[in-house]
Amino acid sequence: MHSRILWFLFLILILESCSNINKAKDLITKPTAREVYKRDLQVNDKLFALWKTEKDKSITNDSIFINLPYRESGKFFPKSFSVYSYLVELHRGDLLSVKIQQDSTSSLTFIDVFSMESSGYQNMKSSGFGEQSLKLEIEEDNLYKIVVQPEIDASSFFNIEIKRSPLYLFPVAGGRNSDTQSFWGAQRDGGKRSHEGIDIFAKRGTPVIASVDGRITSSGEKGLGGKQVWLRDPKRGQSLYYAHLDSIAPINKYQVNSGDTIGFVGNTGNARTTAPHLHFGIYRGYRGAINPYHFIKKSDFKPAGKNSFFPVNQLAIIKTTANLRNNNSVKNSEITQKLSAGDTVQVLGKTDDWYHIKASNSKMSSFLHSSLATPLD
Repeated sequence: MHSRILWFLFLILILESCSNINKAKDLITKPTAREVYKRDLQVNDKLFALWKTEKDKSITNDSIFINLPYRESGKFFPKSFSVYSYLVELHRGDLLSVKIQQDSTSSLTFIDVFSMESSGYQNMKSSGFGEQSLKLEIEEDNLYKIVVQPEIDASSFFNIEIKRSPLYLFPVAGGRNSDTQSFWGAQRDGGKRSHEGIDIFAKRGTPVIASVDGRITSSGEKGLGGKQVWLRDPKRGQSLYYAHLDSIAPINKYQVNSGDTIGFVGNTGNARTTAPHLHFGIYRGYRGAINPYHFIKKSDFKPAGKNSFFPVNQLAIIKTTANLRNNNSVKNSEITQKLSAGDTVQVLGKTDDWYHIKASNSKMSSFLHSSLATPLD
């Protein structure tokens, strides 16, 4: 009995030693989450190759378009090799968030975000091994592809949540997106110059707040902007410009936190003939002014529904003709394929009244309205 205990302890020491060696090597070689998955879980070479091929195909194949916020629920089936691939338009200043929730805490999921470039899709960020979420600050207006892939033997219910939020706080206390009435690029002085910012209208004296943690680099009354404050965002190397203030808040220190009051809405400077508003701009080094709108645009709110999805793997078409679409909306989508009564499709998930499906003769997934099909037992 004593020798068995010693042997067991010896095995534990060996396993811990191997694990520590792998961790040390990983700091140098920086393997991908998928490579760590194959190594640590000793995944069969052929299965891994098939699984990885499906992910690679999802990058080059067409994907469905989604509007944010987006929520899909369903069930991962073992060895189905399903890949969830979405296209979404994002803008500089957006914070993209992807989160996977499963009823199995041990089940692994892999998340990748790609940007569409002229040479193909470029990887922007991937989740780490064992991570179920990913966040990415968007630096360029573009189309982005989000790829979600469960591990080979995953068997769990899931929720996929994809949303965007602004990097900065809205600069006018209590303000709404609709309060912005003059946007980036609008003509000024009969076309002699363009608007290098946005105007947010509010009652005179409404607090103006620091949109980010930073340092006040300048404040006072000067030029076209009247009473103004410049706030430096050191993390992103850009400066926030607050102009036409009625007054500047007494600031006893140069460093401020997001949410601190730095002034009050007014119409000083060349805005004295207009209604009180805040001119808000962002300047980035030699690039000059950039569009600030998406940095502060509040997220569209969509309450998360309950996960009422049941573990269905296939659907049968019940209508004479069923249109498959590239977006879960009749108004904003294109028909990608037509199916007939009796045709069957593979179910990937469900979002509101739409099934996310894959037809047997198609390389890409689509959306199918739930009124057009019935689950197969």
